[in-house]
Amino acid sequence: MRDDLQELVDEVSRVLAAPATLEDADFTLLAFCAHDDSTAGAMDAVRTRSILTRGSPAPTRAWFEEFGIASAEGPLRTPADPVAGILTRLVLPVRHAGRTRGYLWLLDDGRIDPDDDGDPALAAAVELAADAGRLLADRAAAPDDLGRPLSAALTGTGNARTRGVRELTDALGDALPLVVVALVAGPPGLPERWRRPGAGAVATVLDDPAGPVGAVLVPLTGSADLRPAGALAAASLAGLPTGSTAGVSEVREGVADLAAQWGQARAAARVAGAVPQLSPVAHWAELGAWRTASALTGPDPVVVPLLSDVALARTAEVFLDCAGSASRAAAELRVHRQTLYYRLARIEELTGLDLADGGARLLLHASLRAARLAAH
Repeated sequence: MRDDLQELVDEVSRVLAAPATLEDADFTLLAFCAHDDSTAGAMDAVRTRSILTRGSPAPTRAWFEEFGIASAEGPLRTPADPVAGILTRLVLPVRHAGRTRGYLWLLDDGRIDPDDDGDPALAAAVELAADAGRLLADRAAAPDDLGRPLSAALTGTGNARTRGVRELTDALGDALPLVVVALVAGPPGLPERWRRPGAGAVATVLDDPAGPVGAVLVPLTGSADLRPAGALAAASLAGLPTGSTAGVSEVREGVADLAAQWGQARAAARVAGAVPQLSPVAHWAELGAWRTASALTGPDPVVVPLLSDVALARTAEVFLDCAGSASRAAAELRVHRQTLYYRLARIEELTGLDLADGGARLLLHASLRAARLAAH
């Protein structure tokens, strides 16, 4: 049995010579093959939305379920809807033990006959769908109550943390590559009946000064491929309030370092909330200098007086982001260079820092970023 959902989807796409995606029974995107935009029929509105949002809205789900996909035991075809921008699809139900675990969707332009029992390519794809069903069933078969040991392993201390790590190791093994995802809900916060992610992930809710935070442990089948974690994070955000963010930790084998991974994921989620370019899902490995800023408890005291002047604080941050280039900073701020020089002088007066000194610039830059993170 294949143990890699992404590899499986790529193989189905190759066997049937059509773009393929895999979703679970709740229409959460789990894996998708590369798409060639130049090929006619490679994408439609539904597939584009599924890949961008890692899921499908309720009306789309209802439309496809009208054609019996939830109870189908073999391949079937769903029709096109030109008005809605929906292309015809070949659907391979992903089943195991009499239950539908998900769906393999192929945009084949209607050329494959789902009822052709003599098509060897279709038969091979059906076997792959069965492999996917067994894989998803195995993941779902993990103990349902792993949320408690996960909480202990992430934030517990002493014997509680040791027990949590041991229980997770017994359930998941000590060599499986794992990432941790932190889900920070925007106002009014994490819903009381938060829908936990599926597909083998373990989830719990942790207390946080800003309110309850969702924590998700995601098993990976390949340490270099974070797409399943990113897809799960984005799909989970789709059900949370506007302004919610997620952070994804680095990959580590086993559960011994979960506390450190939780710190990374939580920091990445904070950065996602503070930095629009990295929102709504930020990966620890992609944070760059924001990693350093996330480790600070707050701005240096000499920088605090500057923070009350929004225009000057913004000027300082842009100037430093532009590596001290006055021409670039003035252009970014859309002010005359003389105005910029005046503001820089005021910044030096308020902070007592010499902006010609590299150490002073580093302190100021890190403090400004720490102040931005402190608000998230």
